[in-house]
Amino acid sequence: MAPITEVEGRRVALSNLDKVLYPATGFTKGEVLHYYASVADVLLPHLRDRPLSFLRYPDGADGERFFVKNVPPGTPEWVTTAEVPRSAGAARMVLVQDLPSLMWAANLVTEFHTPQWVAEAPGEADRLVFDLDPGAPATVVDCCRVALWLRERLAGDGITAYAKTSGSKGLHLLAAVRGASGERTSQYAKGLAVAAEKAMPELVLHRMTRSLRAGKVFVDWSQNAARKTTAAPYTLRARRVPTVSAPVTWEEVAGCEGAGGLEFRAADVVGRVREFGDPMAALLDLSGAAELP
Repeated sequence: MAPITEVEGRRVALSNLDKVLYPATGFTKGEVLHYYASVADVLLPHLRDRPLSFLRYPDGADGERFFVKNVPPGTPEWVTTAEVPRSAGAARMVLVQDLPSLMWAANLVTEFHTPQWVAEAPGEADRLVFDLDPGAPATVVDCCRVALWLRERLAGDGITAYAKTSGSKGLHLLAAVRGASGERTSQYAKGLAVAAEKAMPELVLHRMTRSLRAGKVFVDWSQNAARKTTAAPYTLRARRVPTVSAPVTWEEVAGCEGAGGLEFRAADVVGRVREFGDPMAALLDLSGAAELP
């Protein structure tokens, strides 16, 4: 039987704590849980009220990965859930609202992926997102060039952008918006991606055609669609090593000079949070949300 831990008055079963989930570094499930407990104060606000998609990798980063969108069997009754619309009909999904729910979900071994809307208003986007994905030999350095261009264009429309690493090779840009549907934010984001390609045709691609991506940064605007999700700030990723989708400052983006310059692992992020807090905290301030032009 899995050991039971009490977390803020809730009984949470935590299993297989010695299991190695990242063979390249020996990072264990216990260390995964410790990471999430250490960053809970900055992670939870980015998850709160958003129906979560879990990208599970229970056998580790080298094992099978699969998405779970519906409430998993065995979910404790005290975990908050919400009914959300889908094309195939309404579904019930998990909301991670507090530390006990976070530790229960982390015990499933999962990446946390969120939509660009909250459960109470599924028809209204409150986030704008760009996923900047480099095609080799392009690197995150090239993503930073594109991110800075997008930041300036967004600012011209009164929209404040925040950056985080993808936890893989690229960058994500997020901004708080209001009064728009997923379709409208997708249209707006696509327009900026097209404009970026026109401004930097040697570097940027807005189309999804994989054969065209070599040496370019694909500006993925499609994650603004209501049905899509994006890796949440501070989630661990199922990669070779325990990298994190880590918020970064614009000074760090502008100063990036190498392919590994913005790679942060779990221990790095815990230290960054202790020293600097959350560089993306202002994204959560509803008063800063902008209307799309």
